[in-house]
Amino acid sequence: MNLRDADTGKILWQSNEDLADPTDDHEARVPKKILKCRAVSREINFSSKEPMEKFRLEQKVLFKGKCIEEWYFDFGFVIPSSTNTWQSLIEAAPESQMMPASVLNGNVVIETKFFDDDLLVSTSMVKLYYV
Repeated sequence: MNLRDADTGKILWQSNEDLADPTDDHEARVPKKILKCRAVSREINFSSKEPMEKFRLEQKVLFKGKCIEEWYFDFGFVIPSSTNTWQSLIEAAPESQMMPASVLNGNVVIETKFFDDDLLVSTSMVKLYYV
């Protein structure tokens, strides 16, 4: 997975860790300058042994356990025994609504639920640290 400044294409953060593994507690250390981006492009690489008709994900941004933002993304059909790349654009809130990195640091968890239509496939939790 990687996160890029959507305007420049520059990679700001990258990890080869399987962040979708629900048995692990995940952490990500992302540069605080990501909070200044107008939009962030997120690229996810994933594999599937089985076909999926309507692969999608739901993400919640939790601040101290309380949902402050939600996003919904649809991928569609996934070919069995395939490896795929999925790029999504996430637009920032207006600057007046942004919290500083010092407040967010260690207090934000991204909860991602992966679905095939309405069937929950996996849930991932990633705690964010801004460095």
